[in-house]
Amino acid sequence: MGIKLRLTVMNFLEFFVWGAWLISLGGYMFNVLHFTGTQIGAVYGTMGIASIFTPALFGIVADRWINAERVLGICHIIGAGSLLWASTLHDFDAFYLAMLLNSAFFMPTIALNNTVSYIILEKRAFNIVKEFPPIRVWGTVGFVFAMWGVDFSRSGLTPGQLYISAGAGILLGIYAFTLPPCAPVPNTTKRSFAASLGLDAFVLFKNRKMFIFFVYSMLLGFALQISNAFADGFINDFAKIPQYAESFGVRHSVLLISISQISETLFILTIPFFLRRFGIKQVIIMSIFAWVFRFGLFGFGNPGTGLPLLVLSMIVYGMAFDFFNISGSLFVEREADIKIRASAQGLFMLMTNGFGAWIGTYISGRVVDYYTASGIRDWHNIWITFAAYALVLGITFPFVFRYKHDRTATTASLQH
Repeated sequence: MGIKLRLTVMNFLEFFVWGAWLISLGGYMFNVLHFTGTQIGAVYGTMGIASIFTPALFGIVADRWINAERVLGICHIIGAGSLLWASTLHDFDAFYLAMLLNSAFFMPTIALNNTVSYIILEKRAFNIVKEFPPIRVWGTVGFVFAMWGVDFSRSGLTPGQLYISAGAGILLGIYAFTLPPCAPVPNTTKRSFAASLGLDAFVLFKNRKMFIFFVYSMLLGFALQISNAFADGFINDFAKIPQYAESFGVRHSVLLISISQISETLFILTIPFFLRRFGIKQVIIMSIFAWVFRFGLFGFGNPGTGLPLLVLSMIVYGMAFDFFNISGSLFVEREADIKIRASAQGLFMLMTNGFGAWIGTYISGRVVDYYTASGIRDWHNIWITFAAYALVLGITFPFVFRYKHDRTATTASLQH
């Protein structure tokens, strides 16, 4: 099997594991477990809490002591076990604990997946910026396949989604051990105490450009988890309204939301062009304003006459997610020293899916509960509030992020 195909399989399974529950779990918690908005935000916030600690921790392990592909495999196997435990639970406290354990071991795998891909491609003299996006796009395909599997098997409102994810996690955990070795980079020089702990990646904060980039990574991390936590519950709430109860969007909410991930597959492939043509600053600005439209269109859409607005919101999501998450990862890879690349990717995860997601899911859950009265949620004002937040980020970012795009250098890099 060719190495790019092997990495494609890894990326497919990586995001299949996540896609099997990330979007549909909110609806399950709303409608079956009857958790509140704050409780659902807290469960999704476990990804943020875990991302504050474990991506950086496992990045250090991969940089210093254990092959990255082995760390990836171990994390997936343990994460699968925690999902099987969660599938048996109905009490909020126990369910929260199980998902916190899952997050502690799953969230590092996103950065590790990137690191393993980068190392293997680099060892074989492939251009990472050019070759990685077409491989990574299959991760999104895996995410979509998982969502469709959950939707068509009618597992979206059952623990079945957790079984599907756990099975894929065990398979990937075993598969990871068959990948080419991604050993830590030898370092014969004496390490400082901070370097031994992997804290040397924080040297990136000394660069003003990187400091601003990481701050906005945290602020955009808020947006990344909002629709994951509440999109399915939002659409399923229309089932309470007779005119929408039997609509396609309500009956197949996960399938409808999967248009977002299909859109991702298209936008991922455009990343090399946009980075070459516009540079990271303009690409991130596009991402931020895509989030404005994502939330705003949700605010005015419905599964009936407003279905085109929901579909358009799903399409816009591809740009919102990819132009920040994937481009940002490539930007960090280019800016970080080779000896701290796994730690640097962990730091990126720390800011986006760590502090940003943790704080963001907590606040967004509060927003949902604020606009909830007698069990009825005012989704219009909820989504408009989120859109206004993204708009503030979009207005301020161009003025504080100082970056001059060198199109010639980027073009030359892509051609090698």
